[in-house]
Amino acid sequence: MSNLNQKTIKNKISFTGIGLHSGKNVKLCVKPSEPNTGIIFKRVDLKNQNLVIPNFSNVNNTSLNTTISNEFGASVSTIEHLMAAFFGLGIDNALVEIDNGEVPILDGSAREFVKKIVNAGLQSSNSPIKIIKINKKIEFKEGEKIISIEPSKINLDIDFELKYKNSVIGVQRNKINVYEDDLREIFDSRTFCLFEDIEIIKKKGLAKGGSLDNAIVVKENNILNNEGLRNSKEFVNHKILDCIGDLYTSGYRIIGSIKCSQGGHYLTNQLLRKVFRNKENFSIVEIQERNLPHTVINRGILRSIA
Repeated sequence: MSNLNQKTIKNKISFTGIGLHSGKNVKLCVKPSEPNTGIIFKRVDLKNQNLVIPNFSNVNNTSLNTTISNEFGASVSTIEHLMAAFFGLGIDNALVEIDNGEVPILDGSAREFVKKIVNAGLQSSNSPIKIIKINKKIEFKEGEKIISIEPSKINLDIDFELKYKNSVIGVQRNKINVYEDDLREIFDSRTFCLFEDIEIIKKKGLAKGGSLDNAIVVKENNILNNEGLRNSKEFVNHKILDCIGDLYTSGYRIIGSIKCSQGGHYLTNQLLRKVFRNKENFSIVEIQERNLPHTVINRGILRSIA
């Protein structure tokens, strides 16, 4: 199977679970889709105007999740873990049917999404992939929080720093190459919160479905989950997972180098909006040859189409 051709899943896969913030039970089905259709969410509980495209311009909420909506008010929230699974596994096209307004949180990571997608298998097409190539450095700041993206020859690097006053979380930093590294620890890393923040979050009408089954909870110097952490950098690795999923709202995979300190859904979305505000900041390129190692992508193999 060529890494340079568009892919979808071979067989449909289904998930059932609870929405982290809504607390509602939800069924979700991922189905194969044709080349050049991209990722599409379909609210099957709505009869009309129920298609929602996971594009950065359609993001209307970034408070503890990423929510997308269409012009008619149909929305889907907490899409980031599923989108990260699609990005990391190279899924270009898929139809996501969902019977409620929030993707199920499952165990708080992308582990189950990845497992079922891999088991379903991938179907390669004859259509070449398209990639966004960053042409110049773009930066977005909010107080001490900062995120930037700059050109890279062939990779997508994410260098992420997390800073918490809590001694268990503390300062964590990790750097990954999305296209080269083993992403299992990223996929396995769960969402997290501080115990003292739970009541504040719930007063905002969020985390109605939250529990120790789908989130790491840190209370003072202790992790309340019996199993502890899945990996030594699970906190920052989950932030990287979110970042990967949010980056896929660009519509395509990206070649660039990202640095982020204390960021989250909002910063990533604002960065994408800033990048796409000016066509000089990026190029959308299409692979022309087949079965070439991606390490030669930058050697004149790409043809600019935008």
